[in-house]
Amino acid sequence: MAHAKTLWAAAAGVTAGAVIAWQRKAAGASGPAAADRWLAVTINVDPGELQPDKLPAPLREYGDRIETRISPAPGDRGTELAVRLREPQPEGAHSLPARLAGEDPRQDLRRALRDAKSLLEAGEVLEPDAPPTTHDTPGGKLVGLLGRRAGGEGVL
Repeated sequence: MAHAKTLWAAAAGVTAGAVIAWQRKAAGASGPAAADRWLAVTINVDPGELQPDKLPAPLREYGDRIETRISPAPGDRGTELAVRLREPQPEGAHSLPARLAGEDPRQDLRRALRDAKSLLEAGEVLEPDAPPTTHDTPGGKLVGLLGRRAGGEGVL
């Protein structure tokens, strides 16, 4: 009886995974449309304080290669800063393998957007302490693995 329940649970897990994969593919999680996606952050500053021609240095370095959109954040919670690359990217540039290899052109833009948010809110780019402990524990190894997987973007 326990064996049958295990098989049913495994079948349900595989089915759920297939449904999620199909939905992501149908939504266009990667491909040419992925390059058109806006990358956005909410910044705790008044919308009038942020101007497209006076962006922080990490975004200013992109110059005309990015499009910028600045709007009030919902619920009067600051400003929403959104950016996206203007130039079309080669096919496959936004795929999972490219992202894992650190070759997705949006990774640097995500990092620059996060650094800009930090500069605007704290006046400096905040970095984690290195090394965080004097000896590596199993939990620390897991956190290190996840940090490397995030590619410095803050996204798992």
